[in-house]
Amino acid sequence: MALFGTNGVRGIANEFLTPELALGLGLSFGTFLGEGTVAVGTDTRESRHMLKAAAISGLLSAGMQVVDVGIVPTPCLQHFVREHADGGLMVTASHNPREYNGIKLIAGDGTELSHEDEQRIEQIYHEARYKRAGWSGCGHIASADAITPYLDAIIERVDAERIRRARFTVAVDTGCGAGSLTLPFLLRRLGCRVLALNAQVDGTFPARNPEPVEEVLGELSAVVKESGADIGIAQDGDADRAVFVDERGKFVDEDSMLALVADHVLSQPSRRQKVVVTPVSSSLRVVDVAKRHGARVEWTGVGSIYVEQKMLELDAVFGGEGNGGFIFPDHQYCRDGAMAAAVVLEMLSAGTPLSELLNRVPQYHSAKTKVSLDNPRQAVEGIKPVLASMPEVQRVETVDGVKAWFEDGWVLIRPSGTEPLVRVFAESKSEERAEQLMRLGVSMLQR
Repeated sequence: MALFGTNGVRGIANEFLTPELALGLGLSFGTFLGEGTVAVGTDTRESRHMLKAAAISGLLSAGMQVVDVGIVPTPCLQHFVREHADGGLMVTASHNPREYNGIKLIAGDGTELSHEDEQRIEQIYHEARYKRAGWSGCGHIASADAITPYLDAIIERVDAERIRRARFTVAVDTGCGAGSLTLPFLLRRLGCRVLALNAQVDGTFPARNPEPVEEVLGELSAVVKESGADIGIAQDGDADRAVFVDERGKFVDEDSMLALVADHVLSQPSRRQKVVVTPVSSSLRVVDVAKRHGARVEWTGVGSIYVEQKMLELDAVFGGEGNGGFIFPDHQYCRDGAMAAAVVLEMLSAGTPLSELLNRVPQYHSAKTKVSLDNPRQAVEGIKPVLASMPEVQRVETVDGVKAWFEDGWVLIRPSGTEPLVRVFAESKSEERAEQLMRLGVSMLQR
């Protein structure tokens, strides 16, 4: 049975993700690393104590030294690992619902562990081929403050004084997740008046589930409008993502925000290559913005690890996903919601409100659905030659699933990595055409 999915090992706590599994993953990771120090953090979920204790026990049994950094955002742990450890283990299910938890492994450079290394660890786990330290070689636990240096690093990467002079009012909804211990404090250090919603640590997530989608952010939008705040910011459970509400209380489409931030980054001087990296599911908005700056877009499979790896390979100036995940390589090679918030405030500090800045982003219409199938991968493989043979298809890409490009849009047909279904995405300048392309994708699967 495969353990690792798109982002680590996830499942319902104490059903699939049991203490026994966490112990085995800790042992396997320690065996894989061989020696050194592993930093361990968690988000706020109720099962964090149980799973962290089990995973740490496995690491100690393998002879690893452990630094427990407590409740932190995933990018905070990654920053600490890069500076002080040989690996990291994060207990989080990110945006998944309350009942889930997960274990995500971090490489020594602070990036997500590659899928190839995850497979090696999974093989160690299934074969129970553990390294066991002798009685005198078991590891020890220490603790450390990972949050202060993490916030310091973010502030150093933006024009903090210009942000402070703007004296922003910012409404934030951290959803009772790990960002509750970082984002409001970062904003205060940047001179903002902070209106905090759901900023208490509570792993039952009483106000909303951890994913910050538009439907659950009505309270944040209302607070922005009623208070006259300059912006609203919401995060997911482990705060590696950020989504935004403009000064009118309107939720900003994540693909539009990705393109707007790309526009800002590309307008700054950089020694890096003028390349933006994003998954094949992202909007053409970012392509149009990149062309404006003489930059190019490089497509990857869906998943932040693929974006990070391609950014490293190409020395790209910016990368991200159309889900609120932004990667700033001058800070670190991972999605970072707090860094994204600071960069957006830097953009606003020039004096133009967010709603007007968004006029710089070209508009497209999208349509998406999902089709349940017994064998999703086989179904997608079968339609590749069919799409490629259609005269109106300009080109077909198979980076992740199959993506067919037309003169006036595209359709992506991609098997889910976790469920027995295929996701169909389409985009065009015309809403009617986007729907038509989506229906074409569905019809291909129903042949």
